[in-house]
Amino acid sequence: MRKFLRQAGYLLLIIILLPYVITVFINGNGLNTGMGSNSPYVTVKRDNKTKQMPLAEYAIGVLAKEIDADMEKEAIKAQAVLIRTSIYKTIQEEGSSTTLTKGYWTRSQMEDNWGTGEYAKKYEKMKKAWEETEGQVLMYNGSLALTPYHKLSNGKTRAGSEVFGVEDYPYLMVKDCPQDVEAPEAMTTSMIQGTDMEVTKTDSAGYVTEVRCGQETVSGEEFRDTYHLASASFTLQPFENQIRVTSAGIGHGLGMSQYTAEKMAEEGKTCAEILTFFFEGTALEEVAEIVTM
Repeated sequence: MRKFLRQAGYLLLIIILLPYVITVFINGNGLNTGMGSNSPYVTVKRDNKTKQMPLAEYAIGVLAKEIDADMEKEAIKAQAVLIRTSIYKTIQEEGSSTTLTKGYWTRSQMEDNWGTGEYAKKYEKMKKAWEETEGQVLMYNGSLALTPYHKLSNGKTRAGSEVFGVEDYPYLMVKDCPQDVEAPEAMTTSMIQGTDMEVTKTDSAGYVTEVRCGQETVSGEEFRDTYHLASASFTLQPFENQIRVTSAGIGHGLGMSQYTAEKMAEEGKTCAEILTFFFEGTALEEVAEIVTM
């Protein structure tokens, strides 16, 4: 009888532990990291290696890499919503088996960049921004919105219709960001080789859309990438058999300017108000109502 009870007890223990064993077998020991036990897993590619990790861990790593941890809480929360929306949009369009490739910081990289003394405080700030916006995404006409962002505009953000040549993103419109031109990094200057270059077309926000290089014509973004310019808003000036390039702003100029978002947060604007300004016509909604992960 005792032997029977002992065997029954072992069987019951196995039945209780089996789901956990299967979960660990499938997902690895990532569930023991203290984060993401209730977070869905995503497939991420980094350094040509693919792995699964909790969505929250990945997203906080993206957030840490993409925005200055010293910024105001509401600006960081706005950034968190944009990152979540972008991740979910990719998953929705490409399927749950898609591999995410957006760069992110690991915790060791956060500590390296922030310093050991600041790491715990800044990590907690990023984590709270993610958690306090849990499930929130930007929607437009029932679909997840396109949510680009950049560090600093040239004083205006760009219109999606001019950048993409279609009317699919009416919420990406020209927005005045006058404080951006007062930022310490508002203007940068560099020299490039060559003399026969000129800007031949710009959009309504002042970003270059076309450059003539000798007999060839290239887009503003292609020119920017080729010469590693801070922004696609630039001027070209011949100088001693070279070209002096003066760039305004940092980034592509679409969507949210992080610098203006920070200034708005300093003035008391909320995450929702910041997002409404930059993505006019979108709605802040709960992803649980929209996307099944």
